Amino acid sequence: MIKEKAQYTIIPSFRVSLGILSQISSPGANMAASSSFIVAEDSIEDGNMIRETSKNSQATEQLTHNSSGGGSESRSYTESRSGSESGNDIAPHRQPVYVPPSVAKREEADVLKARGLVSIILLLAVAGVATTTNLLVKQHEESNFENKFEGYASEIIIHIESSAGKFFDVLDSFASSIGAQAAAEHALRNTSWPFYRVPQWSVQAEKLAQLTGIESPLVGFAPIVPEDERDEWRSFAAEQNPLWYQESIESEGYTEMTAQELVDFTIPFTYFYDKENFYHPTPVARPGEVVSYFQSYPIGIPLGLPLMLTNIDPITSSPETEDVYRITKAARSPALGFSRINIDTERSIPGSQMIQPIFDGPDTGADDRKMVAIVLIQIPWLDFLRNILSEGENGINVVVESACPRIDEDDKQSLAPTERNVATYLISGSDAVMLEEADIHDPKYDAYGMSDVFADFGIFRSQVPEGTCLPRMTLYVYPTAELQESLKTNNSVIYTVVVVLIFVFTTLVFLLYDYSVGKRQRTVMERIMKQERIVSDIFPTAIRDRIFENQAKNMVTGDADMLEDDGHLGLSEAFARKTNTNGSAPMADLFPSVTVIFADLVGFTAWSSAREPHHVFILLETIYGAFDKLAYRHGVFKVETVGDCYVAAVGLPEARADHALIACRFARECQKKMKDVILKLELTLGPDTSDLELRTGLHR
Repeated sequence: MIKEKAQYTIIPSFRVSLGILSQISSPGANMAASSSFIVAEDSIEDGNMIRETSKNSQATEQLTHNSSGGGSESRSYTESRSGSESGNDIAPHRQPVYVPPSVAKREEADVLKARGLVSIILLLAVAGVATTTNLLVKQHEESNFENKFEGYASEIIIHIESSAGKFFDVLDSFASSIGAQAAAEHALRNTSWPFYRVPQWSVQAEKLAQLTGIESPLVGFAPIVPEDERDEWRSFAAEQNPLWYQESIESEGYTEMTAQELVDFTIPFTYFYDKENFYHPTPVARPGEVVSYFQSYPIGIPLGLPLMLTNIDPITSSPETEDVYRITKAARSPALGFSRINIDTERSIPGSQMIQPIFDGPDTGADDRKMVAIVLIQIPWLDFLRNILSEGENGINVVVESACPRIDEDDKQSLAPTERNVATYLISGSDAVMLEEADIHDPKYDAYGMSDVFADFGIFRSQVPEGTCLPRMTLYVYPTAELQESLKTNNSVIYTVVVVLIFVFTTLVFLLYDYSVGKRQRTVMERIMKQERIVSDIFPTAIRDRIFENQAKNMVTGDADMLEDDGHLGLSEAFARKTNTNGSAPMADLFPSVTVIFADLVGFTAWSSAREPHHVFILLETIYGAFDKLAYRHGVFKVETVGDCYVAAVGLPEARADHALIACRFARECQKKMKDVILKLELTLGPDTSDLELRTGLHR
């Protein structure tokens, strides 16, 4: 025992039960108060019982209502401050239920997770909707492109079919007209085929071109000359050539050569160009009938040839023409085949040649009429592709293919094509150009391609002579990248941007809302953290955690309540009200081995009655602040301060075997610290301050 001025009171051992109730001030408060009570259990040898001090001296009461500070404040001060500072945020006479920080942190983590999840969902939604919108708009554009192309392709095919049909009808009428004119002249002059010259040939041929819409056809009239009439035909042709030459020169306005000069460039006998003899003009020596090219339109020497076409045998000169002629003669029907047409002395372009038969006598529907002449016409494929689309409708590829499969001599079936001529054209508005003599359309548009047979004369394979090539001309129509680009719009980008902007706006609204909620959450969290710091300062960790657990359970089960604060309830009354409100037992643990320390100031009442409240506050704040530091260093639990009484305990809330020894050491150091503090305060608070003494008591 320390033998100082201080007085010690040793109370015999008894078991102690400690119950703690905390009443926490609002987040704005600077101080918190705690109240503890100790209840003797079983026997108390000297009949001593520690009672809760409910009232302080008049000076202390004045201090608690007029000053602010550290750990020596009283319950009344705390309750008054709590009520006044919380009045703006909390309903009168009510305080908010304390929320454990762990719950708040967990909720904050959940909010962060939810915010991240919503952000990811929004991003995915933006990406998904934008992609879907873009794909749908592009699909619409693709459908529009396909429909547009189908319309253009159908228009091209229909136009070509219509033009071809019109052309064939006009050519048939032209041939019939020649046959009728020949019949009339033969009757008048008592002549017969092949001795006939078409009068005003250039005029009639030009009218044919105008009716068919073909810009530059090569038209020829060729009688079929029997073998026994070749010499007589040669004389007839020599006599008639200057006449029709002159007619054509006059009607066509031809000025390059005279009729006589044209006669000079005319072979006087039926001939062909011998390929094996460097294309030398050679008389036709084969037996049987020959086809003698007589009158031609336009007049003049054809490009790429050294001579007039007059008297040439086209059947012998061209295998392609021979096949078409054999089909025409066998089927007694017009036939169409491939041909090359010279455009200058070095170049030629692909086209078609058509042979229209001319029969002797009027058309009676019988097949006994004799084919006595032909009208041979050559047309560039390009002429069929012009003036189809309107201006601005560009980018259509037309592939023209002329295949010529040979007819098998045994079963009349088509073999693989032995000849194939292909050319690719580009139609842009009313104009058309040949790109290349090959199929060069873009393969990626194969699925869009449309095709059609150029002309079908109803010729059956059984009608075609064995070994003859049966020409077949087919049109393939494809779109181009130019057409697709011309139909593209910015709708996919516009709609996608609009959708993205809508989602961005939605996201901004969400972020604004999230910011406002987050701001409120941060305010709540700051309040909670302040509460935690206050509670941590007042209670040990174990007690604080249990308080948090009880509050969390009350919040989960819906039993959480609010403590009433009317500024007059003591801690015991508040505790009792809390117990009665939620129906739960007070927090109380049994500690069998505890040493309780009491310390009060001797002479404090007389000293404080002669001092200003702030002097009293300085004294208590300084002394109890020093004691608090000592308690923290020794592991002593500060129970409460009531006026000038400082109550602490050792062995709770964590039990320890050396509680009595620690209590003695703490009490001794408090005595030493009291002396040091009094000496320092004597200059400030007056010389009689040194008369104050510390009285301590230990109850084990």
